[in-house]
Amino acid sequence: MEQNKAGRLSPVERVKLARSSLRPGTEDYIKNIIEDYIPMAGDRCYGDDLSVTGGIGFFHGIPVTVIGHVKGHDLDGNMKHRFGMPDPEGYRKASRLMLQAAKFGRPVITFVDTPGAYPGKEAEERGQGQAIAECIKTMSRLSVPTISVFTGEGGSGGALAFAVSDRLIMMENSIFSILSPEGFASILWHDSDRWQEACEKMKLTAADLNEMGICDEIVPEPSFEMEGSYAVMFRRIDEAIIRNLKPLLKTDGEELIKRRYLKLRKTGSKYGRN
Repeated sequence: MEQNKAGRLSPVERVKLARSSLRPGTEDYIKNIIEDYIPMAGDRCYGDDLSVTGGIGFFHGIPVTVIGHVKGHDLDGNMKHRFGMPDPEGYRKASRLMLQAAKFGRPVITFVDTPGAYPGKEAEERGQGQAIAECIKTMSRLSVPTISVFTGEGGSGGALAFAVSDRLIMMENSIFSILSPEGFASILWHDSDRWQEACEKMKLTAADLNEMGICDEIVPEPSFEMEGSYAVMFRRIDEAIIRNLKPLLKTDGEELIKRRYLKLRKTGSKYGRN
């Protein structure tokens, strides 16, 4: 793999790894770290979105609500789940489950892995922008603990809608950016072929986001080509979530909202933003 002079993977290589079909997805994590998971379907408005899974289960004996993007591990799976790009129904389903979690006092755990929300004409006609905005607003105001785990790609508002949380955990080779490198290159240079150059400039790696105070913890990754690598990642993610969740469970709901607001206001402050 391409590495920089410090011996670390380059941003380009991390983007490639974040997009790899070898990576475990949301459903894999749920199966291995959430007990008695019961999925719930539908947005109570139009339909169900298979690119988002959401439901309730137990995490270390704690009742939780789990929400996450779903991709596939092959072409058929990606087509079925629209490559993890949700329609408005997916975000409305997520908002519904978040409000239900607050009603019953359940922490919310989200798994983020999407290149962004689906940009199709039908999605826009059904209120894509509003659905994303409502999901962001809902999550930011929840009176229960919220943990977001970035397992692969995290693109634009499609990812942000599941990431306005008390603690943001990123796998070592996951990414989080305002849009895809291809989109960035197309807008800035009118040339999507310069996407690798965009990767170097966008500050989208877990290390970059940790330095900016956006990511709270980075989880080291084994090579997914190694035997037993999935089990290692499931264990590490499990440990990271419970480590971050325990102190939040002791915090009053109003205090959680206050701290979450202050955290968001400080985003990027190290780089001169107010």
